[in-house]
Amino acid sequence: MDSSVALELIGNGAKEANIKVSTQRRSASRGGWNAAIFIIFVEVAERFAFYGISGNLITYLTKELHQPTATAVKNVNNWVGVSTLFPVLGAFIADSFMGRFKTILISSVTFLLGTVLLTLSVSVIPLHCREALFFTALYILSVGEGGHKPCVQTFAADQFYEDSPEKRKEKSSFFNWWFLGIVAAGTAATLLLIYLQDNIGWTLGFGVLVAVLGVALAIFMLGINRYRKELGPVGSPFTRVVQVFVAATRKWRVERTSCDGCDHHVLFYNQTCATHLDGDQQHNTRIITRTNQFRFLDKATIIDNIDASSKTLNPWRLCSVDQVEDVKLVLRLIPIWFSCIVFHVVQTQTHTYFIKQGSTMIRSIGISHFHIPPASLQGLTGITILIFVPIYERVFVPIARKFTGHPSGITVLQRIGVGLFLSILNMVVAALVEAERVSTAKENNLLDNPKATVPMAIWWLLPQYVICGFSDAFTVVGLQELFYDEMPEAMRSMGAAAYISLIGVGSFITNVIISVVQAISSRYGEKWLGDNLNRAHLDYFYWVLAGLSALSLCVFLWNAMRFVYKDVDGGKNNVPMGRKLRPEGHV
Repeated sequence: MDSSVALELIGNGAKEANIKVSTQRRSASRGGWNAAIFIIFVEVAERFAFYGISGNLITYLTKELHQPTATAVKNVNNWVGVSTLFPVLGAFIADSFMGRFKTILISSVTFLLGTVLLTLSVSVIPLHCREALFFTALYILSVGEGGHKPCVQTFAADQFYEDSPEKRKEKSSFFNWWFLGIVAAGTAATLLLIYLQDNIGWTLGFGVLVAVLGVALAIFMLGINRYRKELGPVGSPFTRVVQVFVAATRKWRVERTSCDGCDHHVLFYNQTCATHLDGDQQHNTRIITRTNQFRFLDKATIIDNIDASSKTLNPWRLCSVDQVEDVKLVLRLIPIWFSCIVFHVVQTQTHTYFIKQGSTMIRSIGISHFHIPPASLQGLTGITILIFVPIYERVFVPIARKFTGHPSGITVLQRIGVGLFLSILNMVVAALVEAERVSTAKENNLLDNPKATVPMAIWWLLPQYVICGFSDAFTVVGLQELFYDEMPEAMRSMGAAAYISLIGVGSFITNVIISVVQAISSRYGEKWLGDNLNRAHLDYFYWVLAGLSALSLCVFLWNAMRFVYKDVDGGKNNVPMGRKLRPEGHV
């Protein structure tokens, strides 16, 4: 092997390590909670607006635009789906071209403009043009959501270092409190905004959002000098992934070689032969431990005769071990992503059919004339999370940590698994309550009177909303942390988008399930999901979702037991569900 090539590889790795260290020194005075709090404000405002719109959207579509229930449910799911799939594109733009801060700023302005247009569509716009403009405004909001959502949480998490166990605990705690802030915003929206929309008017209900978003955007700009920002976009993350597959394919017949004085093949870029580095360079170079999974990709790191004789380094023939391991990280997350789709199918019921159930029940409190807006019951989910997450963080985690030794008490995969189990229980309870509601309607001869109020208190729905809150607190926070920690650093915006896209895919899958259920049930009698819920069989639909959720949990457990956590420090994730990385010799 040409020694000049090896020296070039070593120099490149050392240069990158030195750049990384100097960057950390420059940003040491920034970041932390003093910076994250400003980012939290803009996220809380955006969540307040999003839940204020999505939480009662089905009511506006059925009552103001007079859409059939099934059509309205599909329109809600389509909008939520698009809004949560656009972040994949937003993350790509942020990681490849614009950077997270600029993407957040531009998308926040877009979201604000969409909210202004939405407010105008329900107020000054003539009725015959209202529906077209209303949906135009909704999908402008989706564009803003696409840039905002994948970047803001990642940008906030980037304000925290993770170079020690104490700082990793702080970052893990951040995800709990971040989620708590989002839930507080969503709960306030479902309790306050939905009441304004149902009892005072849609113009005021949407107009409040414009003011809140404007103030939050101003606060976000006030913290501009406090933020730790990435140096700049690193290029398309997809290119780096494809390079590994191309390089591995081109060398599939090449056997391993070795460099002088080393017992392993020479590496490229951020991993270098440790025997050739001085003490400071060895200390500063960040190494991701190699794994045995997807070993066919390791061919991309081998220096063959063509690489050794070449004067320039071709990234489509030779990749670093870190780059290969980054691709492995992505591949390991894909099965987990698929096994969590049904969970989000269940969660979509809270802002669709749960609301329609509540609209048929007694909603008055005591002898007063105050009626609870059916969509406001979503606030029960938020209240449950607001109570549970601090208890989880302050009580459960310290106790569990004593038994497991894990900084977060239990692993993120264990946390996700608990939430998936609770989603099954949620559908079982919802099916039983719906069967009782239909039975009550039958006893009172209300089966053919869908507009009549069934003599059954809306509080019967409380258990399914509360269980939904518990499942959210476990699974959603777990997924947020998993797709941040286990994604390559250069692809963390894409990781956030991948998690968010689960909500969108879940919404679209819900529509598919509804269509299939409608088609099959109509062949053998009445449709299960007709406009008249008293004649429908919504409880059967819930049982179908319970069965799919149970199957999904089994798939998740199978994948989780084989999952290998990322390890850059040597054993930080030595836990029962999921395994820590196994080094292959000394690097």
